Amino acid sequence: MFKNSYFSRKLHSLLGVIPVGFFLIEHLLTNYKAFSGGHAAFLDQVFWLHELPLVLLLEIVGIWIPLAYHAIYGLYVAYTARNNVSNYGYFRNQMFFLQRVTGVITFLFVAFHFFQTRLQISFGAVAQDAVGIHMHEIVSNNIYFIMYCIGIVAAVFHFSNGMWSFLVSWGITVGPRAQRVSTYVWMGVFVVMSVMFILSLTAFLNPDFSQLPKMAKG
Repeated sequence: MFKNSYFSRKLHSLLGVIPVGFFLIEHLLTNYKAFSGGHAAFLDQVFWLHELPLVLLLEIVGIWIPLAYHAIYGLYVAYTARNNVSNYGYFRNQMFFLQRVTGVITFLFVAFHFFQTRLQISFGAVAQDAVGIHMHEIVSNNIYFIMYCIGIVAAVFHFSNGMWSFLVSWGITVGPRAQRVSTYVWMGVFVVMSVMFILSLTAFLNPDFSQLPKMAKG
């Protein structure tokens, strides 16, 4: 399936940034509305996204197909790669290993989250304006809350560390100094995004999300 290893790896790397990385950031900003603006602001953002022209086509072509390729090839790499990257030191070897582990965790988490949310909305099991209530019910379950925290941190690490690798493999951060600075930058991004996601998750625990806000659109 992946005979052209160079092309497959380059495509896998690129899709991890565009559009999969963009999707993660968009997801962060949408969910952070729950923390920064409350239930009504979160729903307004959800409605805006779902009212985009050709939204289903955009999701399939712009998100799910690239995400499927990135995930499938990533799993292939995870089970075939050896954790002995001679080009880097011990720290980068550990990052290489964690990149594969978090890739598998992220794949499982995204599939589970998609089934619990987007798929349920598509099937009509959850109304679009009840997605906040649905998230409140999910995170109110302690087991689900812990699973979401683990999945979120894994996804953000996979993205942040993957961005470091992307910049190296595409010849943007070439020298040791540039790569060292990039490490600090993406470690900072990992911390900031993780905190924002966790704050968003805890926001759904607010009792205000147990019922529709008064100004919610129907």
